[in-house]
This record gives sequence, C-alpha cells and structure tokens, in this order.
Amino acid sequence: MRRSFSLLTAGLVWAVSGCTAPVVVEPAPYAGDPGCAAVMLGIPDEVGGLARHETSSQATAAYGDEPRIIVRCGVEVPGPSSERCLAIETPAAFADWLVLEEDDVWRAIAFGRNPAMEVVIPKIRADQAVGEILAAFSPSATLADRTGLECR
Repeated sequence: MRRSFSLLTAGLVWAVSGCTAPVVVEPAPYAGDPGCAAVMLGIPDEVGGLARHETSSQATAAYGDEPRIIVRCGVEVPGPSSERCLAIETPAAFADWLVLEEDDVWRAIAFGRNPAMEVVIPKIRADQAVGEILAAFSPSATLADRTGLECR
C-alpha cells in the first residue's frame, strides 16, 4: 500500500510540475467568428525562437515570456486607412498589415481580411524585426476572406 501511495504522489508531482497556467489574453470583439478557427489553426507553434503558450481565451495566442507577443483574431476589420501599411510577401503567402506604433509595442492588423488578425509585438522583442515576425503570421492571416482593400 505504501509503495502505491508513493507512486501516486510521484505521478501527481510530475503532472503538476509540467502544467503552467494559461496566459490571460482578452479576446477580440469578434473572436467567435467562424473564420477565426481556420486563421488560428494556421498560426505557428514558434515565432522568432519564442514558443507558443496556452491562453485563456478563444482565438488568441501568446509567444515567449513577458513581454509576450500576443495574437488575437476577430478584431475590428479596418476600413480604408492612411496608417502605415506593410505588404509582406513570403513563399507561402502575401499579406498586407496596418502597422501602428504605440509607446512600447507595434500593433499590426491584417489589412483587407475578414476576420482580422491582430499581432502585438513588444518593441523590446523586435523593434527592427517587425516584418520578419509578421511574415510568420502572414500565411494564417491569408486564410481569412479578402475584403478588397489592400496597401497602396
């Protein structure tokens, strides 16, 4: 009896030590859009050497430790804009992104796609590599329907 209790205890300790709490991410307003399922299934498991972590909300992802790269599908679909627009072409996809500079982050929103994906990149993580990070998400962003808008 003592041996089975010890094995049970060891198993529980092992199971608990391997678990981490999900990263809390606020879902986007339209996270329940059925198109977000395909978009989120297409996102990579790793970006720029940062592993993807489990999150608390539907249609979200988090990469790395604090400060994290955060991805949300189902943000407000942008209309015509005068904001900086970056066209990213990879062998797998061609996607347009509105890139907004904020205090400590770059906020990029897939442009011309519905549902829209948002990628929030801390400047400390990739101030000079925003394009490379967006290239990793471009194939999944293009799984959303086109709206007809594109970068000029």
